[in-house]
Amino acid sequence: MDWSAKQYVKFENERTRPARDLLAAVPTRQPRRVVDLGCGPGNTTELLLEAFPQAEIIGLNSSPDMITNARARLSGIRFEVADLTTWRPEPTAPVDILYSNAVFQWVPGHETILPRLLGLLPEGGSLALQMPDNLDEPSHVGMRDAAADGPWAGRLAAAAGTRTALGSAAWYYRLLKPHAARVDVWRTVYHHPLDGLDGIVEWFKGSGLRPFLAALQPEEREAYLSAYRTRIAPHYPVDAEGKVLLAFPRLFIVATR
Repeated sequence: MDWSAKQYVKFENERTRPARDLLAAVPTRQPRRVVDLGCGPGNTTELLLEAFPQAEIIGLNSSPDMITNARARLSGIRFEVADLTTWRPEPTAPVDILYSNAVFQWVPGHETILPRLLGLLPEGGSLALQMPDNLDEPSHVGMRDAAADGPWAGRLAAAAGTRTALGSAAWYYRLLKPHAARVDVWRTVYHHPLDGLDGIVEWFKGSGLRPFLAALQPEEREAYLSAYRTRIAPHYPVDAEGKVLLAFPRLFIVATR
């Protein structure tokens, strides 16, 4: 499953806000090298370039479409297609900050991959990541319910498991603290005003709905999205101005060696 950079950036301002909040909590202020793990279309990489203009910035993503768009956006930055589960920095090019915005909810095996990444950093280096923590929100329960109730149920069974269920804040603290001098963990709920139920659909067509839609034939997708709208409608009332408020919890972690 590839990702659509065009769809993702429809809500770039909203998606970039938690990236800024994460960056503000990184204690390393003069890094030599910063790697954006899962850089998307380059919006978060642009933040890193602004924050650390003297550092070498590298962007990695598993999606060729995202990398193509990131290269067009920031021509002077090195972007590469890479698998984050196996990637390692070059031995002669140590990295001071590993930064990741809204990526590791798609990557299983946090119990091994996160300590491994933290271990790649020198003393004083930071692993900073933010992950959506919304699998139990009506927006995502509705995806799974619509997938399980229809002619597509068999084909969409696997799509419901593509996201990694997150551990608690305490679980991540206990996982990383033996490898770090300091671990900060916090959870923030953002509330995004969107244009009705269609606004919610458009938002998640760039992220959470992707695995479900990718498994459907083109003529089935609108039927599935209609079923999805029906399931989320009671939870997102539309106000007099046609707006709904999307609650979006996110988990933040900054671990410093």
